[in-house]
Amino acid sequence: MRRVILAVFLTAATAASAAAQDYKPVDIAIGFGWMFPSTDLKNSFDAGWNGTFGAMFNVSEHFGFEADYMYTRMGGPDKAISVISNPIGGAITNGLIETNHQMHVGSFNAMYRARSKDRPIGGYVLGGGGIYHRIVQLTSPSVGYTTVCDPYWYVCYPGLVAVDKIIGDRSSNDFGIDFGGGVTFGHDVQFFVESRYHYVWGKDVAPTASTLPSSGVGNTSTTDCANGCTTNAAYFPLTFGVKW
Repeated sequence: MRRVILAVFLTAATAASAAAQDYKPVDIAIGFGWMFPSTDLKNSFDAGWNGTFGAMFNVSEHFGFEADYMYTRMGGPDKAISVISNPIGGAITNGLIETNHQMHVGSFNAMYRARSKDRPIGGYVLGGGGIYHRIVQLTSPSVGYTTVCDPYWYVCYPGLVAVDKIIGDRSSNDFGIDFGGGVTFGHDVQFFVESRYHYVWGKDVAPTASTLPSSGVGNTSTTDCANGCTTNAAYFPLTFGVKW
């Protein structure tokens, strides 16, 4: 009888060990790809690129959690501005503002995977939220006074202001959500293609009063911010990478 009980126990232990080998407790992933702005954000910035690094903590063969870090960079189209030499008048000349938008993102997601150890192709969906540290950099070779209002630059001067007050670095820490999915190829080492939709709740940008009168200089406004504008933003990256 003891031999029978021992045999049953060893069989169960062996089966449990084999089942445990169906998935690894932790996977590591690294990837790179393109970044595409959406909604009003695409009016201020162009498509860019992203890099990501993450770890997946597997609870079972199909379910787990992912913690990852993503860096993104999107350049902005050069915006032409009208510049005057002094606030009380003068010749109007053409100026230029160059921009870029960067983000450091830390997110935590739940993940469900549909895969079989016997098949080289699998898929997964995921969703969660995180913190988005958004950085906007503005540069310009121009000197003089102008009018600029773009909430996604974190700038809104409806009256004349010196160009050197507009240029510089600005940042914001915001909360956002993301959801999406991907396809994997391989077994122990997997190549993947993934896309997610990100939505970020940004701060409000209100017009900044200027002590200088307007002189009919045109501005680079992309929207009407007379009553304040939100910087809520949406974008989606397309990422190619490897998991192991």
